[in-house]
Amino acid sequence: MWLTPEEVPVKSALKLWVTEKSNGFFLLQRRRGHGDTGGKFTGMLVGALDTVLDSNARVTPFRIVLQAPGSQVSWVIASGASLEEVKTHWCWLEVNLLDSLSVFENKEDITSFVNGKIKGLIADESGGQQDPEGYREAVVRLEQRFGLPPREKLIAQLTCCLWKTHVPRQGWMYLTHNHMAFYSYLLGKEVKLLLPWAEVTGVERVCVGRVTDVLRVRTRTRQRDFSMFLSMDDAMATITQLTDLALRRVLPTAGLRTPHTLIHTALTKRALEDHALTQDVLSQFGLPRTESVCEVRVCALWTPHLRSHTHGTLYATDSYLCFSSRDTGVCALIIPLSEVLSVEKAETSSVLPDPVIVSVRGRRAFQMVGVCERDTLLEAVTDRLRMLRWKHAIYKGQHTQHTPLISTTPYYTFCYDTDEVDKSQRHVISTRPLISLNQSQMPKHKSAAERRKEVLWEERFEEFGRGTHMFRTACLHKLVAMGIPESLRGELWLTLSDASSELASHPGYYAQLVERSLGEVTVATDEIERDLHRSLPEHPAFQNPFGIDALRRVLRAYAHHNTHIGYCQSMNILTSVLLLYAKEEEAFWLLVTVCERMLPDYFNRQVIGAQVDQSVFEELLRERVPDLSQNVPDLSALASVSLSWFLTLFLSALPLASGVCVLDGFFCLGARLIFQLALCVLHTNTHTLCSSSDEGHALMILTSFLEQVRHDEEECACTDEAAGPAEHTHITALLKEAYERYGDISARQLERLRCRHRIQVLQSHEDTTKENAIRLVTPEVSLSAEELSDLYDFIKTAHLISVYWGDGVCVSGVCGEGYQLDLPQFKSVYAALSPWQEGAHTDTVARRTFTLLDQNQTNLLTFTQIAHWLDTLYREELNVKIKWLYRLHIPPALLGDEDDSSPLKSPLLSTTRPLHVDRANGESGYEEQLKQMLKDLAKEKEKDAEKPLPAMNQREFIQFCKTLSNMFHGDPEESELFQAIAMVTSLLLQIGEAGLRGAALGAGPEGDTARADWTVSLAQVLASLLTEPALVAFFERPAGLQDRVAMATQHQYQQRAGMLELEHA
Repeated sequence: MWLTPEEVPVKSALKLWVTEKSNGFFLLQRRRGHGDTGGKFTGMLVGALDTVLDSNARVTPFRIVLQAPGSQVSWVIASGASLEEVKTHWCWLEVNLLDSLSVFENKEDITSFVNGKIKGLIADESGGQQDPEGYREAVVRLEQRFGLPPREKLIAQLTCCLWKTHVPRQGWMYLTHNHMAFYSYLLGKEVKLLLPWAEVTGVERVCVGRVTDVLRVRTRTRQRDFSMFLSMDDAMATITQLTDLALRRVLPTAGLRTPHTLIHTALTKRALEDHALTQDVLSQFGLPRTESVCEVRVCALWTPHLRSHTHGTLYATDSYLCFSSRDTGVCALIIPLSEVLSVEKAETSSVLPDPVIVSVRGRRAFQMVGVCERDTLLEAVTDRLRMLRWKHAIYKGQHTQHTPLISTTPYYTFCYDTDEVDKSQRHVISTRPLISLNQSQMPKHKSAAERRKEVLWEERFEEFGRGTHMFRTACLHKLVAMGIPESLRGELWLTLSDASSELASHPGYYAQLVERSLGEVTVATDEIERDLHRSLPEHPAFQNPFGIDALRRVLRAYAHHNTHIGYCQSMNILTSVLLLYAKEEEAFWLLVTVCERMLPDYFNRQVIGAQVDQSVFEELLRERVPDLSQNVPDLSALASVSLSWFLTLFLSALPLASGVCVLDGFFCLGARLIFQLALCVLHTNTHTLCSSSDEGHALMILTSFLEQVRHDEEECACTDEAAGPAEHTHITALLKEAYERYGDISARQLERLRCRHRIQVLQSHEDTTKENAIRLVTPEVSLSAEELSDLYDFIKTAHLISVYWGDGVCVSGVCGEGYQLDLPQFKSVYAALSPWQEGAHTDTVARRTFTLLDQNQTNLLTFTQIAHWLDTLYREELNVKIKWLYRLHIPPALLGDEDDSSPLKSPLLSTTRPLHVDRANGESGYEEQLKQMLKDLAKEKEKDAEKPLPAMNQREFIQFCKTLSNMFHGDPEESELFQAIAMVTSLLLQIGEAGLRGAALGAGPEGDTARADWTVSLAQVLASLLTEPALVAFFERPAGLQDRVAMATQHQYQQRAGMLELEHA
């Protein structure tokens, strides 16, 4: 174990200790006499002393000593009861510290650095224990050193080194909910670093010079290297998790949601570890993403096919019991609680300690022995089983009265050649796979290979069980790779993917979805109708209305079931193949399983999941196919081909018969099979790809290869083609090679890689959003691209600070034009960036500016609107600036009573909002809405036309003068400006009085003098201001937006955080 460094003289240290290993800075020593059998006097004496002393005073037999070159003092930094224990610390020192110490020039610096590092390691080792006092001290230090508000929660504190100009800076890393902070004070130099997770673009482990294990954190502007963690794996996992979660939360354009396990849970180190475990288990067993791991127990499962107990781990989730053997691939088991009849304990014996019996439907039972804390596990599982049965009973009770639209026979048997009958039967659900309805596709006699497969599967069912709770072994993977017989394909797809559990627990749900989606018109339904006839158009099953209608029903039902996803291209191809071998309702639940369990985040507008896997595949390609990576430096083009492979599961790249075999393996092994197969395809074509001339040639090579991949039973047909016998690759051989060569790629490894690469993909989407927002506004303003970029980042930070320390409900958001700010956020931006500082009047003017910019009355301002406002203040001419200032003091910016809740001022009655007409009979009323929209458009055009601004009355003029007087406080020419504004005010008052008298005289003897009012126009205000050179110089004074943004950015955190703390006080 590590010890608090203790000073010992070198001479006295050599008397009782023998050096076993040494290097330039450290000594590994053994207690003299320990292990000696020769009977030497010194060894006997030391041994006698150790024996006489009590256990608390005895010295451990091994230790590690720090001895700086030329120093007469050593420091004991570690000790151990065995050589193996102390060697672990010795190896850590050699890997992490030895090369770093060579940069120090004197022995005092070496001693100070190493002692600080060892103390940090000791603190890290005790970090997992409950230490409220130490945690509070760390929180206080974090607040004092970085000025973060108390709402910023500390999650972990690690000791490490930050490398600056090849010199390690030993210090503390603080990991909070929203930031990574680092602090070091060494040799009189202080180093501070505060980095928001939202700015992190990558986290990776690299080698830097002679330091072999460095954690590199990259941002858009630079990279920072850290090393010498007590546990690099733990630090890497925690930092990656926090970055991923922060990006999910603060970048809503990606469409990713925060995992359900962390939504209503306080974010702590323990919560992150539990979440990582849950993700690993869900990926390994293909469970629903709504599951949570409740208990984990080490036990042994009785495996009849091995005639012995198999040691492994039992995972109990909300709705499943899962077992995984200690040795990979030996045995796995998934037991849905919906299939469980009872869970009970048996009598304990010396042979069967703490046994548990799980009985399931089908007269099967599973025995587990050696279950730790058996009673606690049984009680928890029994409670969840009781709750699950209660939920199913309620669900079935609510749906017993519903009559599903299910036809027991194919509806085409009683469908006649009339349009009326065709329309009436379009929504009747078929209960047979489409391939069985198409007699031309069904062979009259089964081939010998097909019958042999059926026999093998029946033998397996008898030995390993049938259904979701079958034993899953390496033999199952090999049997699936040979191809599933068509008579069992639909059943095994449901079984291997566990879609059968969802099907059984939701009776009648699909029929309800089909009924609800009738006549529904959405963007998703329009896209579905567009793609219906593009789904396997060469297959006879989709060359008639039966197959097309079935495909339409499944896709529309899923779009109604999951509105978050709706419909995504490539779903039609997958669903078409599912309908060939599964019943219609079964195909729907298989689609749900693929989209929501097996390939999460794939099927959305940005296909984030597929892009993440594409990035993961590129890294695996560099690592696992070195010959290709050495000859083709840029693998991004080859990796980009994988996007279509992953989205369609190779169904669009392979012939149908071969693609179905890939689907067999996918339902058995999950997404890792697609990675294995893709790597195998590129490995097989390494030689030809290395000799390809360009990216297009490489793409043709891969396309041609995949088109020639045949199913084993197609061999005879292939040899009869006019081109003669050709060289074909069999899909079974390709799948077998992929499994043997890359079978070690595990679901846990993929989850770790996905978490890390998701950061890069999300930041890439953020960069694209920023580029689009700047590109849209650039032609409309005079601000430079650099100024717009800095402004975008400043607005983004204002948005993020509200997400970090706001009330937890972020009103603002992100749209296609960038970030949107609500009124409190805009006030902070106004105070920081406005060239006109109005002092105590700033808040009022900021509110009026917000109202004037928010023309659509959405209570949110886009980046485009803010850019136009700042362009007016920083780049426009004098008359435009005065006009803007004038508009801030007349309606709608300035209202008679700003707190008035009159319905005439409600945004609900604004003509800029589309009018929705609800008819009594449920019709949509599109014609009326269209007419209303055309009228609104005409009004908008009239409103946008250049019209003279209304005159300013006396009350509004007073507010105008108040704003002007507040603008000049603190200005170098304050006195001249106040004199000028006094002259202008006096002149405008005279103009207004003259206008009022003229209006009274023009009214005549019986005129309505009561209706006359004191007013001044924009032209009069502008002309009056132009008479004063001081005011003209003030408004034409050049101001740099980029410098203003840079200055405001330095204090943005502290000022905005302080404002939020006052709001919550």
